[in-house]
Amino acid sequence: MRLVKFALASVCALGLIGTATVSQAEPVKIRMAWVVPIANWGSIILEKKDLMKHLGKSYTLETVRFRGTPPMITAIANNEVEVASLAYSSFPIAVVNAGLNDLVVIADEFQEGVPGYYTDKYWVRKDSGINKVEDLKGKVMGTNAGGSAVDVAIRAMLRKHGLEPNRDYTFLEGPLPAMPAMLLQKKVDLIPAVLPFALNPKLKAGGKPLFTQADATGRTDMIIDCARASFIKAHRAAMVDFMEDWLRVAHWYLDPKNHAEVAKIASKITKAPPERFGWLFTKNDNYRDPNMMPDLKALQSNVDTVKDLGFVKTRVDISKHNDLSLLKDALARMKK
Repeated sequence: MRLVKFALASVCALGLIGTATVSQAEPVKIRMAWVVPIANWGSIILEKKDLMKHLGKSYTLETVRFRGTPPMITAIANNEVEVASLAYSSFPIAVVNAGLNDLVVIADEFQEGVPGYYTDKYWVRKDSGINKVEDLKGKVMGTNAGGSAVDVAIRAMLRKHGLEPNRDYTFLEGPLPAMPAMLLQKKVDLIPAVLPFALNPKLKAGGKPLFTQADATGRTDMIIDCARASFIKAHRAAMVDFMEDWLRVAHWYLDPKNHAEVAKIASKITKAPPERFGWLFTKNDNYRDPNMMPDLKALQSNVDTVKDLGFVKTRVDISKHNDLSLLKDALARMKK
């Protein structure tokens, strides 16, 4: 009888061990959202799988492209993506309007208005007769999506000059890569030109900058990476592994000695010649913190602007909506 009990206990123990092994063998699925090729880490991270030592072990990674950051909000709410590169503008909209109270900032993509680095420009046609912001009254503004970072910057700049949407100007939406063509074909009168699309030779020939992102909103934590606290809590170990791999890839891209290979990767993704990417990850690019740490002070100011423009009714306290512990743990691990 004791032998039977021992055998049953052994079977149960083996069953538990087998279950644990299966559980450990199943990587956590992470889907990462992005918008602009090269500018967003999600567009290039998987080009350096060789540096991602935890990929396929503790987690898998799928990158998903969106037209702008606002559509990502629906995806996050429906658990269709786990990590999203949201703009400072869409983050409070997600928290307040979409009710994503557990959404937190986990890393930084890039910042705007940092002295010594590139800042996005807002262009008009050279033959438009538009020479100052006030000349935009009655005109059509190009935007990729209402509530996006570039959309908010346009509204903020025009409000400074007494112009309000619908009353004094209107918007026409289109994808960011199409903005130069929309301007030159006279479909709109002003466009946001973000990298790499701001380097379009035709845009430079037929257009001129009217103001910059820095003019509109000052120092801006333009794009931040976000996840839901519930997902982090359920899969924290895998998320730290992911952050460690991500940091390793980011450090490689930002290292000047790798620039020639970086340009080849950019060429592969955009189908443009590699010699066009001399600006990439230099001071002619937007500022990127080497350890992907966000500027929370700037971010708070930015989300306050979103509230002032009426996109949300209540203030979002960034101190309660960030979890940088994943990033800090990953950094500490890399230093060992």
